[in-house]
Amino acid sequence: MDTQTTAAALALVWFGMVVAISFIEAPLKFRAPGITTELGLGIGRLVFAALNGVEGLLALLIFAVLVSDGVGGGGWWLLGAVVVLIVQLAAVRPALRQRTRAVLGGGGTGARSRAHWWYVGLEVVKAACLIIGGVQLLAA
Repeated sequence: MDTQTTAAALALVWFGMVVAISFIEAPLKFRAPGITTELGLGIGRLVFAALNGVEGLLALLIFAVLVSDGVGGGGWWLLGAVVVLIVQLAAVRPALRQRTRAVLGGGGTGARSRAHWWYVGLEVVKAACLIIGGVQLLAA
């Protein structure tokens, strides 16, 4: 498998994970019978910590593959996804963790915070970068 196909495969796996967890599992869990805001946040904290760990690994692998062969075409989209992940982990997730701790500790409401909307918006951008970049690399 050549490097572009490898990078595309990694990107499309990452894309699938983001869609499955961020856009399907996360919103649906709060609709399940018996799931309170606190329970949903506790589950979400665990799930997103795991997702972000796997995303970090995929981002490192994609970066290494692209750097080894030169970045071009769809590779720039994938690097955009890596940058979005870095922004999420460095700037948005800390605010979300603080908010989750406050709600779980009884010091906040379950209403969505501004940081939550930023995270969702960045997830949309990241997913778009991953699918566009992955498809472009496969088509090249």
